Amino acid sequence: MRLSGVGVWSGSLRYGDSGEAAEAAAELEELGFSALWIPDVSGAGLLEAVENLLGATKRAVVATGILNIWMHEPAEVADSFARLTADHGDRFLLGIGVSHARLIDAKEPGRYRKPLAAVTAFLDGLDAAERPVPRDSRVIAALGPKMLRLAAERAAGTHPYLVSPEHTAQVRQELGDGPLVLPEQTVILCEDRESARAVGVGWLRNYLSLPNYANNLRRLGFSDEDIDTVSDRLFDAIIAWGDEDAVLRRIEEHRSAGADHVCVQALDADPRAFPREQWRRIGAALR
Repeated sequence: MRLSGVGVWSGSLRYGDSGEAAEAAAELEELGFSALWIPDVSGAGLLEAVENLLGATKRAVVATGILNIWMHEPAEVADSFARLTADHGDRFLLGIGVSHARLIDAKEPGRYRKPLAAVTAFLDGLDAAERPVPRDSRVIAALGPKMLRLAAERAAGTHPYLVSPEHTAQVRQELGDGPLVLPEQTVILCEDRESARAVGVGWLRNYLSLPNYANNLRRLGFSDEDIDTVSDRLFDAIIAWGDEDAVLRRIEEHRSAGADHVCVQALDADPRAFPREQWRRIGAALR
């Protein structure tokens, strides 16, 4: 699966009303977005959401960004993958990842350990299934060097989240020309910095409290002060804000840095809403 173009990353497509999600998915496909990405916080219902989106579309790839390996059994995932691809064609891209210790250990203290080994074991399970998930139909959420190497060796590539074009360039250099690099890019369509920060700072703080993301930003040269205050420098690196041209420039920066595909997450003042007007504006600008 050589995914290209621009996709949409959306929590509302996963957790919003399933009927509206299907309707929005069909429109996003018509707008020209090549893939629809959905997250997995709770585990339950993820593959049903994938099926809902596949059934509502004809061409778009539906990707998990990501399936939480602690909340699923690889044999069951492989079985669902085989069934969904049989029903809908080769349009399901299985993104997997380790989530975060704070979230996993909240329910079962001490469960989150040795994340690299845990992902390797999950991949082994996908390979050992009666109907294995093909290597080229899976990607790994990776930020650091060891997980990136695993993504190159055992999957089609990587889906980094909460990253900048600078990170994309580093990933491409690390992986070379073959593996897919499929970064998520958060965007806010707005008129000025004040409006952007009003929507984005609280959202960003939630992620910066998680060590995986904070440590990755430190590797990129951001200071503890940048992280603690959500400095303008950090905010601008992670979130593209402004008009459609600002979004297109950021997408092109990722592509120039080596991205094969960029999935855009449009933030709205109401995080539970379907940001359909923003999607329409971005889709029109991409044409």
